[in-house]
Amino acid sequence: MAVRHRLIAHPPDTVWDVLADPSHYAAWVVGTKDSAPAEGEWPEVGSALAYTVRLGRKELHGRTWVRRCEPPRALELEVDSGRLGTARISLDIRPWGEETLVIMDEHPLRGFGGTVHNAVLDAVQQLRHRGMLARLERLVDERAPLPSGRRPTSGGPGSRRRRSSAD
Repeated sequence: MAVRHRLIAHPPDTVWDVLADPSHYAAWVVGTKDSAPAEGEWPEVGSALAYTVRLGRKELHGRTWVRRCEPPRALELEVDSGRLGTARISLDIRPWGEETLVIMDEHPLRGFGGTVHNAVLDAVQQLRHRGMLARLERLVDERAPLPSGRRPTSGGPGSRRRRSSAD
């Protein structure tokens, strides 16, 4: 099981706005080439996005289903990667003062991914999650400017970088 967190210098509603926008999915999910709504109204429970992952010359197609949605606090997804199996991704969005603590937890559920799951794959997932949470933060920063006097948690010109477990 791979768990990672990141402190984002915006309120939970702003973070949720990015997660709830299906057009942003491929932008924050590392490895995803593109995505599009497939069923229902994202992110309602039971809705799904179709996505494409490119691995060298191969393209893999899959779906991501919403299994739990409690705006703006929790989003749980089941990623179906066909032959690779399925995985659960849980995003816990917590108010942290004037900021938001996002906790991402992922583990395989069924198929090949569950069969070969081990500590080495968890370490790779940690790197992937670091990238995903950094991308999510960038999208949130682009969507909403920081309030006056606030600095981005990931640093920027003239800001002091704060470290989190996502670093």
